[in-house]
Amino acid sequence: MEATIVLPLLLISLFSTILVAQATDILAANQTLKDGDTIVSQGGSFEVGFFSPGGSRNRYLGIWYKKISLQTVVWVANRDSPLYDLSGTLKISGNGSLCIFNGQNYLIWSSSSSPSSQKTSVRNPIVQILDTSNLVVRNSGDDQDYIWQSLDYPGDMFLPGMKYGINFVTGINRFLTSWRSLDDPSTGNYTNKMDPNGVPQFFLKKNSVDYFRTGPWNGLRFTGMPNLKPNPIYRYEFVFTEEEVYYTYKLENPSVLTRMQLNPNGALQRYTWVDSLQSWNFYLSAMMDSCDLYKLCGSYGSCNINESPACRCLKGFVAKSPEAWVAGDWSEGCVRRVKLDCGKGEDDFLKIPKLKLPDTRTSWYDKNMDLSECKKVCLRNCTCSAYSPFDIRDGGKGCILWFGDLIDIREYNENGQDLYVRLASSEIDKYNIHYMKGKIRMLLIIVLSTALFLICLCIGLTVFNMKKKKLATKETVQRESLRVSSRKQEEEDLELPFLDLDTISEATSGFSDVNKLGQGGFGPVYKGTLACGQEIAVKKLSRTSRQGIEEFKNEIKLIAKLQHRNLVKILGYCVEEDERMLIYEYQPNKSLDSFIFDKERRRELDWPKRVEIIKGIARGMLYLHEDSRLRIIHRDLKASNVLLDSDMNAKISDFGLARTLGGDETEANTTRVVGTYGYMSPEYQIDGYFSLKSDVFSFGVLVLEIVTGRRNRGFRNEEHKLNLLGHAWRQFLEDKAYELIDEAVNESCTDISEVLRVIHIGLLCVQQDPKDRPNMSVVVLMLSSDMLLLDPRQPGFFNERNLLFSDTVSINLEIPSNNLQTMSVIEPR
Repeated sequence: MEATIVLPLLLISLFSTILVAQATDILAANQTLKDGDTIVSQGGSFEVGFFSPGGSRNRYLGIWYKKISLQTVVWVANRDSPLYDLSGTLKISGNGSLCIFNGQNYLIWSSSSSPSSQKTSVRNPIVQILDTSNLVVRNSGDDQDYIWQSLDYPGDMFLPGMKYGINFVTGINRFLTSWRSLDDPSTGNYTNKMDPNGVPQFFLKKNSVDYFRTGPWNGLRFTGMPNLKPNPIYRYEFVFTEEEVYYTYKLENPSVLTRMQLNPNGALQRYTWVDSLQSWNFYLSAMMDSCDLYKLCGSYGSCNINESPACRCLKGFVAKSPEAWVAGDWSEGCVRRVKLDCGKGEDDFLKIPKLKLPDTRTSWYDKNMDLSECKKVCLRNCTCSAYSPFDIRDGGKGCILWFGDLIDIREYNENGQDLYVRLASSEIDKYNIHYMKGKIRMLLIIVLSTALFLICLCIGLTVFNMKKKKLATKETVQRESLRVSSRKQEEEDLELPFLDLDTISEATSGFSDVNKLGQGGFGPVYKGTLACGQEIAVKKLSRTSRQGIEEFKNEIKLIAKLQHRNLVKILGYCVEEDERMLIYEYQPNKSLDSFIFDKERRRELDWPKRVEIIKGIARGMLYLHEDSRLRIIHRDLKASNVLLDSDMNAKISDFGLARTLGGDETEANTTRVVGTYGYMSPEYQIDGYFSLKSDVFSFGVLVLEIVTGRRNRGFRNEEHKLNLLGHAWRQFLEDKAYELIDEAVNESCTDISEVLRVIHIGLLCVQQDPKDRPNMSVVVLMLSSDMLLLDPRQPGFFNERNLLFSDTVSINLEIPSNNLQTMSVIEPR
């Protein structure tokens, strides 16, 4: 009898257990989810429960990934109403609202009771977490009858399948809001939101200030996100109808985890989960560089990150405030050079390719109009300033018209879009004439060059044959004549005062060892005093130096034409009795490396002095890159080549390896790589490719050395084998950048945020990809203002290595055409 009773009870108990196990993704109307309990989606992808973020003790109801080891929260319910203990509970009300209560049974948060679907009746509501991360409230009898869903109210995370935009019927606008910090999920300072005015586009805002704009969708991508391309991870889509407009994406491989997150610092970035590393790997960023800052170049200004300065006016426009523009303040933008002739039929349009289209909030569009009709409509309206295709697929279709000023434009090397800008006909004619003249000029150059080459070849062969006949009898005479001629020509080319050898020898006491200041790759440097009492520094070309006559002449020709308070001043030269010397103004505090790398003298450089030295070097490099008559790449910027005057002002020196670029050039290649290990950029050291950004890399290394008092090359740390750059980046990622600060400046460092900002700027300058590094004009702006800084990417040479050398070594590499390399290591500079 007892067995008869017990058996049914066991079966009922087992059946109940099975039912509970099968219903772990659901919370019924009569159930409560307490702190410590969770529900898990049917496929085990997501989990719902109470949690505490980071080091916080506050409790929140959230959703996180279930299958990965690193807790990553994708949605928070009570983000602005935290619980302060473990007494929180989640319940569902009769009207279908989610409710969170504290230990005193006070309601601290509830979901919206407005239904997302067209059905308004609520019948036996339940809560369910889906494998899409969507937490839904639905009627128990209908899987699709959602009363409320979390994907309609996202936090800082954009996940697969989510509709990121606006439903015009229900009025729901799904947008991202950053957390306040990594430990605080409350509403932060940044939002990324669809703006439906004109042609829809997303805006990243800091509080109410526009910070970044994606640009409109052109059928393939947002025009301000050229890095958005088809990929093997996810497939994206943009939907724009009368009922709704939204952006979404779906996974190509469901096993891959990827998310888009708006971080507390305003960075909108995509990550993918790498299971082998058990970490999230950075994939791409919506903002790529400083040119993405909203309206950086003002009205009718265009930003090109590969140019210096980055901002310039569109063709047919000039700076509204030339003085401010030259000084790097582009906020006032540009104005038309020639006013429009609207109403007289004399305006036309200039095609400008490869652009991020201007702000479309004041635009008008038609999805079906062809481009020729688009142009006609724009011409008929005097306030229409530009037009472009709405969709660039299949040759282009549709029409966008802009009214008023064109704002927030930038140029791309690829994946940009054509914009037709309205100009007076006289301006159009001028550019067409210039274009035709350029074509004709190029044709003439080719024809004349070919003819000149043939003439020179004939003359050369004739002269060669004549010289060959006379060579045997006149070889000695000609050699002597050439030597004398070369010496005279050399002296005529050097546009500086000449000092004879006796004067310099007397000033340096016969180049006495007592007066010797140091030794570099060029040769020894001596202190001297002229008869007039002026102190000088004499740099003498060593006979054993690998740097020869070309470097000597190069330095004189360059530095003689430069005048800046942060560049060392050259006073003259000497070429006599096979001696070649450069005479500089004497700097009593010698070079920067004699301070920052010396255990005792480093204390003489407190933090205010160090930051002024950094700013002085930045101003000097900006002058070389953008403001001098020549565009100069230094190629050997390092601590020993920065001299300090009596007031500790920085003076950049040693231009023997510098190279000039044409007015429109920003880069060049060489088969001879010369410079100093530890300071050379990866693209220059490996491929011989140097640019303005190569100097920026060297500057970034120097900044980190000044802050830390440690050399990049030969840097050691017990925890790893990274160089100083790798160590600094690692500390930055772990929020331990403050540990990098030289202990010698601890007492003088009253504002830790300033030091951390300088370290941040240094890391931006040493990024692996030259395109990611800022120009020196932007560096100077970042050092002198509170402008928001982007997160740095991985620095160059970020790899662990064997520590073979402890000192910096200058190198001279010859790179032959077969891509093999031979290396000659010369004396430390």
